[in-house]
Amino acid sequence: MPRLVTVLSLCWTCLLFYAGLGLFLSGFLLVRVELRNRSWCREAAIPAARGGHREAGFGQDLNSCWMSRRFSRAVVLVIDALRFDFAKYNPENRNPKPYENKLEVIYRTVLSKPQHARLFQFRADPPTTTMQRIKGMTTGTLPTFIDVGSNFASSAIQEDNLIQQFVQNEKKVVFMGDDTWEGLFPNKFFKSFPFPSFNVKDLHTVDDGILQHIYTTVAGNEWDVLIAHFLGVDHCGHRYGPHHPAMAEKLNQMNKMLRSVIGQLQNDTLLVVLGDHGMTNTGDHGGDSEGEVNAALFIYSTLPLFEIKPAENPDVVSQIDLVPTLALLLGVPIPYSNIGMVMVDMFISEPKLDDNQYLEQAKALHINAIQVNRFLESYSYAANDLPVTKLKYLKELFSTAMAEYNDLITKMQISGKIVPDQDFHTRFQKLLITQQRYLTETKEICRESWARFNPAHMLCGILLLAATCIHCFLVSETAATFESLYKQLLLYPVIWGLTAGLTVYIWMLTSDIMVEPLIICFWVATGSHVSFHWNFWRSKLNNDHIANKLMQSSNAGIQQKWKNWFKFLVPLGILLLRCLAMFSNSFVVTEGQVVSFLLKSIVTFTILNLKWNGKFTRYYLNAPFVPEMQKSSGSISHKRESFYLIGLLMAFLLCVLFSSNFYNCREELADCEPSSFLKPLSRLNNSQQRNFHYILSVSSLAALVYLVRKWFLHYGNLNSSHLVVFFVRLCFPFIVFCLCCYWAVNAAPEETSVKLQELTKKIAVVVPGIVFVLVMTGFLIVLWNPITVFVKDSKQSDETLVPPYKGSPELEDDSLYVVPLIYRKMQQSMNIHFNDNQMKTRTVAAYGLGTVYSAALLIVLALLTLLLIMLHNERMSLAFLLLFLEGFSFLEIHGTARNLSLQSDNAGYFSVPWYAVTAWAFSAAQFFYATGHQPTFPAIQWNAAFVGFTEGHSTNILPALLVGLNTFASHILFAVGSPLLLLWPFVLEMKNSKSKNIKKESGDEDPMMEMRLQENPQMFSAAMLQLGMRYLFVYGVQLLASVCAAAVLRRHLMVWKIFAPKFMFEALGFVMTSIFLLITFCFMMRVDVGVNKWFEGLLLKKSR
Repeated sequence: MPRLVTVLSLCWTCLLFYAGLGLFLSGFLLVRVELRNRSWCREAAIPAARGGHREAGFGQDLNSCWMSRRFSRAVVLVIDALRFDFAKYNPENRNPKPYENKLEVIYRTVLSKPQHARLFQFRADPPTTTMQRIKGMTTGTLPTFIDVGSNFASSAIQEDNLIQQFVQNEKKVVFMGDDTWEGLFPNKFFKSFPFPSFNVKDLHTVDDGILQHIYTTVAGNEWDVLIAHFLGVDHCGHRYGPHHPAMAEKLNQMNKMLRSVIGQLQNDTLLVVLGDHGMTNTGDHGGDSEGEVNAALFIYSTLPLFEIKPAENPDVVSQIDLVPTLALLLGVPIPYSNIGMVMVDMFISEPKLDDNQYLEQAKALHINAIQVNRFLESYSYAANDLPVTKLKYLKELFSTAMAEYNDLITKMQISGKIVPDQDFHTRFQKLLITQQRYLTETKEICRESWARFNPAHMLCGILLLAATCIHCFLVSETAATFESLYKQLLLYPVIWGLTAGLTVYIWMLTSDIMVEPLIICFWVATGSHVSFHWNFWRSKLNNDHIANKLMQSSNAGIQQKWKNWFKFLVPLGILLLRCLAMFSNSFVVTEGQVVSFLLKSIVTFTILNLKWNGKFTRYYLNAPFVPEMQKSSGSISHKRESFYLIGLLMAFLLCVLFSSNFYNCREELADCEPSSFLKPLSRLNNSQQRNFHYILSVSSLAALVYLVRKWFLHYGNLNSSHLVVFFVRLCFPFIVFCLCCYWAVNAAPEETSVKLQELTKKIAVVVPGIVFVLVMTGFLIVLWNPITVFVKDSKQSDETLVPPYKGSPELEDDSLYVVPLIYRKMQQSMNIHFNDNQMKTRTVAAYGLGTVYSAALLIVLALLTLLLIMLHNERMSLAFLLLFLEGFSFLEIHGTARNLSLQSDNAGYFSVPWYAVTAWAFSAAQFFYATGHQPTFPAIQWNAAFVGFTEGHSTNILPALLVGLNTFASHILFAVGSPLLLLWPFVLEMKNSKSKNIKKESGDEDPMMEMRLQENPQMFSAAMLQLGMRYLFVYGVQLLASVCAAAVLRRHLMVWKIFAPKFMFEALGFVMTSIFLLITFCFMMRVDVGVNKWFEGLLLKKSR
């Protein structure tokens, strides 16, 4: 089969998967229409009351809009990741944790000045990432689920927001701190002091930079709104966690800063101190756990601002409620798209109206309600996704509140009462309840409505994914005959699909319908699937020659499946169990343990199946790769192989067991403790413990490289003078040395001299850069020349290396016959070389020829592993060592099992069984958890984005790539290593032959190992196609299950907490797997071309 057909078939199949996935995503992920409308000061927020008079309190201040301002200036201090318990102070706590009882100034101020200061629980809406929180706290809108993906892409906010309103109303806004604000609000600040925010290991640059400017700025007069965003607490959490002494130092620094700022405030200034989000116990954030969404809000004014209330638990305030509150307190219009509710506690009456404490609160809520109602009307016209019945209900509630408010104000004006009687008080209380109810229910209805779905797109996406899975299965089962049918099963479906897509595109253009790429992709995929199935099933029913070949293949496959139905159904049955588990939130939460159990089950079954089928006691007499001497004996005992397999099984199970020590914990598992290996060395306070784990990490890395190098030496792939061999010999150890230096720098304590700190910063950039360059260089070298074969001719032989061809003259230059003859000639020469009676015989030896494919792939795997280890924390090197040991154990089990279960023809060797493909995919899923990952956003290891880039990035592409490589490292490694499932039985052919201890006769055939792939190029291509399709099928079925679970359970209570993140990670994992699978298969075809050229070079030497 042409190599191009194999690659194109896999590419087209992946595109079909992507089309279905994209269509489902378009119908599933939350999308909210962003209105570009703005609020303006000239707009009448309050209609004129009866008699044409505007009510008292509105429009009286020329510098105010909509409502008289209480403050002319505001200081907003954002302490990133300020969790509520960080700000809470408990004087009875005599043994506080590093993050407790550090912000004493807040406690003392609230205690001594209850009318001037108050501490709130500041409730954040998930996703709890900084960019989304800034957006919510300035626009007053709710984030959508998909917003989390743009945390690195701080594009300018287009919706109306507080910053826009400040600038629009000629207020000078001064900013300092996290440069994310500069990206969100470009050219909006009167003065700006931004500092790079991406280096989470830097605890001081941003904070120290702010402290250099904040005191002089507060003391000056060239500002109306001052915003300072501190990052030290957040970065300390990411680097060390909240329980580290460094957290106490940062909070003490913030406490000192707050005390100084409070002392400088003037009477017309409002101080707002807030956390944009919290953090988990490991210092992460992004999800919706209690620690992540529960931030702190502290408000202080030198003037009385609150009512005196008895001591009680702090009030809970939604973050978006701060938007209308600040807008009205500072006398600017509320942003147009706000759905937050004013904090009524901050709108008490003027001293002369103390007896009417509800009047100012009613005014503020009234303005807020009018603004929200205006937004609802505009949004319902623009999006049409708010339920009509609920809109009607909200309209009635709003009308009721408006009528009651206008009636009360009119009666007050008519009666001339400044201090209303008790009846007015009662009516005002009821009015406040109605207004708050309207605003609260509006927020909830918007939250529900923006969780809308497009069932048609979701259903079409599911159908496309299911059809593509069937496509993969059918192609994998008929791969042996795909060459003769590639036009019907590949070329025609592609043509019909593209024709269907082009037709729909032209129709959209001529009909003035907006062109939607996803709809066109849907029709392309649909046309392709219809054509494929039409041609496939028509070929099975027709009686022509091509159809007969397909039917014979299919019938043989069916007969074989019925014969081995148990062996066939068990792996796919276990795969089905894993898919069904995705519909249970309990199984998804504990999926790491579930996958480990299923993986152990399928591997154990593989070995037990050999015993049940009697493979340990005999060879089939007609097995093609069994030497004649062994065939003649009829039955051979395989005790050595049985013990070897049992030992491998024990090693495999131990690797799975030990890898569980690296699991992270989901916040749903209250009793779970995250693995201590997830903490980098810098978080370890004990120097002896830190040194021990550093030595363990270095030893694990060295052991991994040593084992790979040992394998190359064992099979003779490090004997040649080729550049790739030179690179493996010298650069692999050097990369290990660079990683050890990089880890040492990261583990160094911060309490070092300034010069040493500068040196470590440079090393932290230069050393990873060297590793990046070496890894990329290695990839290019192995791509340029992947051959690691060394031919040694000790003396000029009397015979030529290539014996004369005695067949048809037209085929003399055909290398297909030359390949096995060359290899066998070399084998015979090597055998003669080791014959004591003929030591002087001239010999020709080819080192590494039998593993030429595996060696090239292992070089790529090793380079990729070193790169991925660098993107994890240093203690994960032991986990990657276990990954390699587990993979090697399974390959040995698989290869030995295949050699013990030879079929009656050579085709059996050119087929990877379902159990191997399923177990390999399960291993990838298992090590996803064993490298400290979870399918939740807080578990994403963002530090990977800054390995070698401590100053941040200019675009979001590179950090997203680095984080993706870190998160899906196991998927990538097992996808790249998947061809080993086909190659390993050939590699073990020599080992199994030697293990029989049976003396061969001189005429017996020697094992050819991977040269059988060259001897059967058509079967090799078919085997690669089958392997690729089966691997895509296993992953595609799991993707389909997660998609169905998310669709069926889209109204489940845990959909956005469990099922939606699981689906997102499964989808991203599939995309990463398929991309690297395609790259790997292309590389394998490149190796195959290289081997062919190597043999052609030998032919050229012969002709000379």
